[in-house]
Amino acid sequence: MSVVLSPEFKYVTEERLQEWKNPNPNPSGSSRVADPVPMTRFLYELCWAMVRGELPFQKCKIALDSVQFEEDTHVHEMGSILADIVAQFAQDLTVSGDHRARLVKMTKALVEASLVAARLLQERCEEEFLFEADLSRMKAQDLKSKEVRVNTRLLYQQTKFNLLREESEGYAKLVTLLCQGSLDPTSNNALVVTISIIKSLIGHFDLDPNRVFDIVLDCFELYPEKKIFYDLIPIFPKSHAAQILGFKFQYYQRMEVTTPVPSSLFNLAALMVKENFIELDSIYPHLLPQDEDAFMHYEGFLSKRIDEASKIGRINLAATGKDLMETEEKQDVSVDFYASWDLELDVLAERAPEVRTNQKLGLLIGFLSVHDWNHAQILFERLSSMNPVEHVEICEGLFRVIEKTISSAYKIVSKNYRPPCKSWNSDDVMEVDYPSTSSLSVDLPREFFQMLSVVGPYLHRDTALLQKICRVLRGYYVSMRDDSAKVNSPNSDESRRYKEARIRIEDAIGLCLLPSLQLIPANPAIGFAIWDVLSLLPYEVRYRLYGEWEKDDERNPLVLSARQLAKLDTRRILKRLAKENLKQLGRMVAKLAHANPMTVLRTIVQQIEAYKDMIMPVVDAFKYLTQLEYDILEYVVIERLAQGGRDKLKEDGLNLSDWLQSLASFWGSLCKKYPSMELRGLFQYLVNQLKKGSGTELVLLEELIEQMANVHYTENITEEQLDALAGSETLRYQSNLYGSTRNNKVLSKSTNRLRDSLLPKDNPKLAIPLLILIAQYRSMVILKADAPYIKMVSEQFDRCHGTLLQYVDFLSSAISPASAYAQFIPSLHDLSHKYHLEPEVAFLIYRPVMRLFKRPGSEGVCWPLDAGEEIDSEKGLQDFVLNIDSSQEPVRWSEFLNTVESMLPSKSWKNLSSDLYATFWGLTLYDLYVPKKRYEAEIAKQHGALKALEELSDTSSVAISKRKKDKEKIQELLDRLASEYRKHEKHVESVRQMMAREKDRWLSNCPEPVKINMEFLQRCVFPRSICSATDAAYCAAFVRMLHSLGTPFFNTLQHIDLLICKLLQPMICCCTELEAGRFGRFLCETLKMAYDWKKDESVYERECANMPGFALYYKFPHSQRVSFPGFVRVHFKWSQKITRVLVQCLESTEYMEIRNALIVLTKISSVFPVMRKSGLNIEKRVAKIKGDEREDLKVLATGVAAALASRKSSWVSDEEFGMGHLETKPAASPAKAPPPGNNNHIAVDSVSNPPKEHNTRHKSTTDAKNERSNGAASRLPDEHPKAQSEEPSSRTSRPPADSETRALQKQRGAPSILGKPPKLEDGKSGKISESGPDSIPTTATNGKSSQRGTSTSNATVHVSKVESGTVARTSHEHIQKRAVQNDEQERVAKRRKGEERERETESDKDREKERENDRSSRDRADDRHEKEQRDREKQRERERERERSMERRDRDRSLERGGKDEREREKLPPPPPLPPSFVPQSVSRHSVERERERERDDDVNKRRRGEDNRDGRKREDRDGSSSKVEEREQDKLKEDSEANAKRRKVKRSSSTEPGEYSPAVPSSHSYDTRGERKGAGTPHRGVYGDENARSHSKDPSSKANRRDTDQSHERDFEEDKRQRAETKRKHRK
Repeated sequence: MSVVLSPEFKYVTEERLQEWKNPNPNPSGSSRVADPVPMTRFLYELCWAMVRGELPFQKCKIALDSVQFEEDTHVHEMGSILADIVAQFAQDLTVSGDHRARLVKMTKALVEASLVAARLLQERCEEEFLFEADLSRMKAQDLKSKEVRVNTRLLYQQTKFNLLREESEGYAKLVTLLCQGSLDPTSNNALVVTISIIKSLIGHFDLDPNRVFDIVLDCFELYPEKKIFYDLIPIFPKSHAAQILGFKFQYYQRMEVTTPVPSSLFNLAALMVKENFIELDSIYPHLLPQDEDAFMHYEGFLSKRIDEASKIGRINLAATGKDLMETEEKQDVSVDFYASWDLELDVLAERAPEVRTNQKLGLLIGFLSVHDWNHAQILFERLSSMNPVEHVEICEGLFRVIEKTISSAYKIVSKNYRPPCKSWNSDDVMEVDYPSTSSLSVDLPREFFQMLSVVGPYLHRDTALLQKICRVLRGYYVSMRDDSAKVNSPNSDESRRYKEARIRIEDAIGLCLLPSLQLIPANPAIGFAIWDVLSLLPYEVRYRLYGEWEKDDERNPLVLSARQLAKLDTRRILKRLAKENLKQLGRMVAKLAHANPMTVLRTIVQQIEAYKDMIMPVVDAFKYLTQLEYDILEYVVIERLAQGGRDKLKEDGLNLSDWLQSLASFWGSLCKKYPSMELRGLFQYLVNQLKKGSGTELVLLEELIEQMANVHYTENITEEQLDALAGSETLRYQSNLYGSTRNNKVLSKSTNRLRDSLLPKDNPKLAIPLLILIAQYRSMVILKADAPYIKMVSEQFDRCHGTLLQYVDFLSSAISPASAYAQFIPSLHDLSHKYHLEPEVAFLIYRPVMRLFKRPGSEGVCWPLDAGEEIDSEKGLQDFVLNIDSSQEPVRWSEFLNTVESMLPSKSWKNLSSDLYATFWGLTLYDLYVPKKRYEAEIAKQHGALKALEELSDTSSVAISKRKKDKEKIQELLDRLASEYRKHEKHVESVRQMMAREKDRWLSNCPEPVKINMEFLQRCVFPRSICSATDAAYCAAFVRMLHSLGTPFFNTLQHIDLLICKLLQPMICCCTELEAGRFGRFLCETLKMAYDWKKDESVYERECANMPGFALYYKFPHSQRVSFPGFVRVHFKWSQKITRVLVQCLESTEYMEIRNALIVLTKISSVFPVMRKSGLNIEKRVAKIKGDEREDLKVLATGVAAALASRKSSWVSDEEFGMGHLETKPAASPAKAPPPGNNNHIAVDSVSNPPKEHNTRHKSTTDAKNERSNGAASRLPDEHPKAQSEEPSSRTSRPPADSETRALQKQRGAPSILGKPPKLEDGKSGKISESGPDSIPTTATNGKSSQRGTSTSNATVHVSKVESGTVARTSHEHIQKRAVQNDEQERVAKRRKGEERERETESDKDREKERENDRSSRDRADDRHEKEQRDREKQRERERERERSMERRDRDRSLERGGKDEREREKLPPPPPLPPSFVPQSVSRHSVERERERERDDDVNKRRRGEDNRDGRKREDRDGSSSKVEEREQDKLKEDSEANAKRRKVKRSSSTEPGEYSPAVPSSHSYDTRGERKGAGTPHRGVYGDENARSHSKDPSSKANRRDTDQSHERDFEEDKRQRAETKRKHRK
């Protein structure tokens, strides 16, 4: 084994090796050699240390860095020394195997570390070592053989020349002949002489013809301008020309030839190909490199460049925060607008060698030099994969060809071109008019557009040429368009050329102009030039070009880099954009947008979608943009809207997404500030979306109308703002909560621009299609909404309805006058039947057109103004005509009404008239209401401003002048307000007069007047009240107007009663959220009207007492009126009903019911609740909802609770609310239903079947009579008591009379406000009141209305004034009849008691079932149990007293039968009706209050009767109280007997005179106030002047029998109660 001789280590010591192996992390360590060392010696020792394995190869770099050499070395010198050392080690045969393996590894490490170049090692090392070190792929023996062959070829091969045969003198003469300048190509003789000389030289000197041809070509290359060569070349064989040129090109392909191919050779080849001396395909194979190799090389270059471009702007995730901050600080200074040019220079420098090495590119340059476009285009197509136009030489040659092509056309266009006369940064920058080119004829060849498609984005290198091209293209397009317009034939040659020119220009813009724009840094003039051409195209074509713009350039690394840089710079600027630096950064954004508008604007829009606060700074910064950028911006917005993959609603499905709201707000603000932007594209997009059934994007239309036209839609308006909306135009805009007025010039300009965009002059008008589609989408939302919850459907409907209202308001205000609006709007028939719009929407659109109806001959009077006495009272408005223009036929009012009638079912017009319907839907709040307070407040405000100006102390001339102008403006405004105020008052008065003239025809011909209010509410009030806030106020004002005018057959009381008692809950449940708010506003106005009437009786008497709206009979407007006490009771009923409806909705499990109830309660909180009890009930439910988990309900409930708390101090008790007209004490048990088959007792017979709730315990008989006579009048309609009557029944021995009474009572069922539709007597009339003007109708238990005839109350009141001396019977006659009737009376009373208890048992069972069903929804409080127990004890005593009093009353009536029979035989006429204001003296208010108290107590008793824990206590109390009751009964019987004895004496002592009205005579017929006969009446119980006339027998046996009978019935009754309690207990278990 050989021994390796190691050198002496002088510099690479053991200590140093340890330090290099384990370097100290402290840079100040001692690992660095202090003194300089010789490089050769140090490297030699270092390599030996690595070969011996003492130092790892990876530590070599550390060792070299730790020393300093004595010589000034270079990296190449160090590499050369290391190569020598490695070569010496490799030749050393004494190196062992391990050392040689380390040597090979060291060599590889040095090459990888770039310390030694592989070329140096290949020069100096042996072949075997190179193969071992992987520096050569060939084995040693093969490498040696190749070396020998190469050396032999280079050193020993010789070049042969034919020097013996050819003579240089002949070639010299040939060259002299061809290069002399005396050759005249125009002379044929000279050409012939030259050819003969050349042939002579060839023959004389024995020249090679091919060599001569080569010399001719060389001379042609030197003098291409000499035309003689074009004639000399054809004398040589054509096939030889290509070979000779090919040999020339192959010469430059040799390895030893380093000079590039001269451009003259390429020009020669191009000329020969152009002149058809040779074929392109014959010369093309001689050119290198091959296409496949060139394409592969370019693909590698392109992939690398695209990767580099895509990395621009990419965030380095490994960078620290400090590094990022430093980077941002460095980039914050400025933006390099020429960065794309720097990238282009790098690309050009990298691809520059291709032009020298690629002969095909040189030939292409030659073709462009000789202007041979046909062959150049062939090469462009073949070499398109390597993008040859990117080279500067090729691009410049192409520019020369283009400029030569358009030179003639540009001369024509430039003569008529003028630069823009307006500043480019003004609002109307793009409104530039160029001189017309219609008189010019500009034509461009097809090759020109081929050149533009080839040059592509590289036209940016010559901006002057780009502007020329834009001007030529514009002139060419206008010329073709004008020529086609003159012919006006689609099949003519001009039209065909125009279409072809349009297609060519579109391709030129998309392939060349737009891509070139993004590579030109900040040159707005180029943008203007391109827009001059683009503006000629429709927006559809422009948007298509924008969409194809970036897709076509995705494979161009230069364009891609420019985009990435623009995006990066834009984001950096937007991060720092603020109000303070708006001017500086705004200009920087504009400069970026000038160069790369699509990328910059898309980036900005994306940032705005994410950050809404950037909208205003960005909008202000856009003032430096050009019209081209504005147009691209609109495309970007539409592109973002149409982009898929994003939800336009939030996750809740209710609210719009943040990005959509931000985009809409940005677009509205931008269009408001820069009204020159075109909007037709966006409107067409909205139309297309609505056709697809998507209306979410309507938020953009809403923002546009708000920002550009200042037409806002909001539901949250105050009462003052609502009053202002009812006023004139000046008042509306002065009170506008958004602060903009019509006088603003910018606003007026933007409004006109928005209108013109919707109604252009020469393009399809989208205003009406958009309007129709929005209205149809509103109806379609509910049917086709893709939403899982009704709340989402409600939100979509409200959003669409709000947009429709806003859009209609804009159209009606922007399109003026109204006749112009009428020309665009379809007819009412088309709106309803062709477009299938709902009536309320159709009238909303058509309402301004209705005001154009005029009466012929009175041009100044339009509907709905009053035309005075000129209108025929019989014809009415039939003469009015709508004449829009000459192109449309006039529409008469009768024809219009026929159209109106076709909009509703035919059955609707039985209860409604088309005149009233059209009037209701045609009028507005301005026609009915004058906001006087609002006018006065605005006038006072302006006076205050005027006074404030006068108090200013500045006396400078500028201030005085300014004050003077301000005063003039304010004074002008004051004059306008005052004038419009007076005009408004006259207008309302005129409309009122018109309505007063027409009111008698509105409802007079309706066959069913009872259903008028229901039809009116359904077809008119409800659809319009939920349309808008102003419409809600209008509905209330219209109803008040109908009432104040005294419209026949319109019953105001029934209208409000139907609204509250029947339709309130359905309306709350079926409304959307915003509709509930509008309906709540309408309900609030209605309640205000009712409260105004209730507050003061004098107001009621003045406004209601004499109005047909308060008539008792619906069909007879002049019948009796409802009195003020009756109206108070009705009002109390309404309050109770509203409370119950709201409580029921608030306790519901349906979300929409709860929410709508809270919204309605919010709207009516200013007028409801008024009573403390109602307020507490509602407050309790609202407090419960405040703890709901649904946040929106909690927020609403919190607001409602605050509103209730604020008005809690103003709540009143039920007694204070009733103003003394209501009962305040607890009431007795409710009436029992009559048995079937005995219906005649429902309305008439109250004696034979007396109801319990109308019998009170009194100490005197007078109170009982008064209470019975006034029982029906004292009930509230909302309590729905059992129908009952208080007239005496006939005896059991007279069944015919009973059957007749039943028949009469069935015919006289009175109509009820709350019950079913009233049944009219003889089909003629319905009646509101039961007993007179002071009562309100009630509903019987069996569903039929019952009433007391008017003659009943009239006779009752009349008889109360008759003196006691008018009685005809004496007392002894009654004493004789008494004994006969007592026994019979007792039997009848017992039988009736049994029947009553049976009915009570049945009704109790029914009520028990109802209470069990409702028990889950009631809150029973423990603190009320004791009070209820005491009430029940009192109730039991009152029940016993009532039973005994009924028996006594029956006996008294039996005694009075005799006197009644005589009065019936006399057949006297009924007494006349009393006036409505007359109140009987016998009616006691206290009796009414006691009756109310008994009814309430009875209701409480019935609800709690079945509880188990109180059954025992009831039985104990019954025994203890029975004895006391009997004692009191005996004392009362004594008093009653004495009083009755006195009354009988008075009756016997007097007799009825013939012709007088007997106080006890029954009324056989009832009459209304006009004396019309209404039908057979029922007998009435007489009321006498002597209130104490009642007689009873003191027979002790009859008393005992009565007590026994009463006790037995009581025991049976208690047994029944125990059984019912047991049943309920089992049911609960």
